[in-house]
Amino acid sequence: MEHTVNQITLRGELRQWPEFSHENHGKRFYRFTLDVSRLSGTVDSLPVVAEEAVLNAVDLSAGPTLTVEGQIRSHNCRTGGGRRLLIFVFAGRITAGDGEPLNECCLEGAICKEPVYRRTPLGREICDIMLAVPRAFRRADYLPCILWGRTAQTLAQCHTGDGIRITGRLQSRAYTKITESGPEERTAYEISGLNAEIVS
Repeated sequence: MEHTVNQITLRGELRQWPEFSHENHGKRFYRFTLDVSRLSGTVDSLPVVAEEAVLNAVDLSAGPTLTVEGQIRSHNCRTGGGRRLLIFVFAGRITAGDGEPLNECCLEGAICKEPVYRRTPLGREICDIMLAVPRAFRRADYLPCILWGRTAQTLAQCHTGDGIRITGRLQSRAYTKITESGPEERTAYEISGLNAEIVS
């Protein structure tokens, strides 16, 4: 794929003041969490990383509601002898002001693992895919996606290497992981696809 499609717009409540995350090529980056409510009332708590210059361009004291425009990124983090895939929103622009909660994304990439099709105990159809979304400098973001119903049926027929375009939202999900030291409460992030199409 010669072009990159990786766009997300969030509008939600700033949970805490941004904290320093890391420095890269002389630029400082900060991390914060944005709480975005769904129509159901469930709240997705989503991690955002922004360059210092992007944060300096917005008056965070104007109110807790922020609109973030950017991309969904992934980073492989080595911890405790294992690896975890960290998912976050990389902010390109942040504005302050009121408005309804918003969580919309559009991604285009290639399936990099065979899709996993399953049914819930209540019979709902689900398909899990891992999407490799191209980034500059021959890099890629590896993003877990979940599709439902007829869309799940369609993508279950796809294979590794197939190109897919997905529109949906980024969501957070709490789960319990059993470790050697006992159960740990963790949060997973995934794209819940509303629509998907196969692209060449």
